[in-house]
Amino acid sequence: MGDMKKNLIASSNNPLVKQARALRQKKARRESGLFLVEGIHHVGEVIEAGWDVESVLYAPDTLTSQFAHELISRLRASSLPGTVSRVPQPVTPQVMDSIADKENPQGILAIVRQKQTRPHELRQVNRSVALVSPQDPGNVGTILRTMDAVGADALFLLDGGVDLYHPSVVRSSMGTLFWKPVVQASFDEFTAWARTNNLQLIGASTHGDVDYQTLVPRLPWVLLLGSEQKGLSRGQMDACDVVVSMPMKGRVSSLNLAVAAGVLLYRYSL
Repeated sequence: MGDMKKNLIASSNNPLVKQARALRQKKARRESGLFLVEGIHHVGEVIEAGWDVESVLYAPDTLTSQFAHELISRLRASSLPGTVSRVPQPVTPQVMDSIADKENPQGILAIVRQKQTRPHELRQVNRSVALVSPQDPGNVGTILRTMDAVGADALFLLDGGVDLYHPSVVRSSMGTLFWKPVVQASFDEFTAWARTNNLQLIGASTHGDVDYQTLVPRLPWVLLLGSEQKGLSRGQMDACDVVVSMPMKGRVSSLNLAVAAGVLLYRYSL
C-alpha cells in the first residue's frame, strides 16, 4: 500500500484531474476524442480489450479488492519508460470524489481514447442492431449488454442521438462497449451498406404488420428500432424488408426501447 501512495495527487487543480473532470461533459469528449471509464470491472475490461488507455487515476485508500491492486500493479509494470501519463496516478479520496460518479464511486477510473468504426470495416456481421437517434444512454448501454448475451455482432447508432461515450452508456453496458463494434452513421449510409451486404432489415414498430413471434429471420439480419419518443418514421419503415410489432395487452402503447430490443434479440438469436 505504501508504494501505491507514492507521488499522491492531493490537488483537484492538477491538470490530469481537471482533464478527467472535464470529460464528464460531452463538449470535452468531442473535442479531445477521449472518454472516462469508471470502476474496477470496467477499467479491467477496457484494458483487457486492448483500447488505448491514456491515464489511470486511483485512490489507494478506497481500493480494497485484490483484483484492483493486481490491476494497478500490472499497469505499473506494463508502462513504457518515458510515458509518465500512462503510469497509474494515485490520488486522495477527496480528489477522486471530485471526479467520480457520485452514486457508486469505486476509487479507480481511466481516461481512454475513443474508437471510430465505419460500416465497411466490419467483418462477419450475422446479427446486429441499429438504433435511430436514441435519446437515453442507459438504453444504449443495456442493449449492448443484451447483444453480448445473445452473441449479436455489432451496433449501429444512426442519425445522432446519444453520445456513445456518455458515462451512463459505459456503465450500463457493463464493459461490453469495449468488445462490440459500434458504428455511428447516417440512416442512408447504413441502409446502403445493408443492401450491399444483403442484410435482412427487420424494423420494429407498433405499426408493424407482422407479429414478431411468427417471423423467422434469415441470416444475416439487422434489427432496426426508432427513438424512444418517435419510433420509426414511415420512410424508415419503408426501407425495411419486414416490420414486426409486439402485442400490447395492457394500457401502455409501447415498450421501453431496451426491453423491446431484448425480447426481439432473444427471440431471433437463440
